[in-house]
Amino acid sequence: MVSLPVYDKSGKEVGKYEIDPAEIAPKINRQMLHDVVVMYQANQRLGTHKTKTRGEVRGSTKKLYRQKGTGNARVGSKKSGTRRGGGHIHAKHPLDYSYRMPKKMVKAATRMAIAGKIADREVVVIDDLSFEAVKTRQIAGLLKALSLDGKTALIATEKLDPVVYKSSRNIPGVEVLPAADLNALAVIRPDRVLVSRAAMDAIRAGRATAAVEA
Repeated sequence: MVSLPVYDKSGKEVGKYEIDPAEIAPKINRQMLHDVVVMYQANQRLGTHKTKTRGEVRGSTKKLYRQKGTGNARVGSKKSGTRRGGGHIHAKHPLDYSYRMPKKMVKAATRMAIAGKIADREVVVIDDLSFEAVKTRQIAGLLKALSLDGKTALIATEKLDPVVYKSSRNIPGVEVLPAADLNALAVIRPDRVLVSRAAMDAIRAGRATAAVEA
């Protein structure tokens, strides 16, 4: 059982949140967690690399000089891959690196990542994470009060909160996701996870799922 301090917006401790990491994930399969994280990273690759073949390089296809009698090595057009300015012999083409894993594995890996963060005490629970107006300084002040300024952080809300999202999007290293959109990569990547009590209850109740695509 892990007892996590619960803070208010001023950074003052106002209670405790008792939770057993095994309740979120009975065990942590590091290989499965690794495989799912690699899948998310692969899905984020653009794969837009491209080089030209000799057929795509601009220029004449005329043979530079006759085949025999010059004393030089035989040669084709100036677009040959063996000449400067010619096409690439093994040219690169756009490639889709994305793939999918079974949904049950993806969801299980997400819960393993959350359980691991809780066990390592890298989860910060806040009593209330609601704001009336969009102001970056509110979130910046909150992170400073919780000693999270200068650290990468994931802010997990109970549901989609446009105010919290818009207030956080200009802060480097800070990402905002509702509990339903949490995934293994998003949870593992930051130094700390700032989660509201309501969002933690949603995760605990199993209402948090993981998107298959990053």
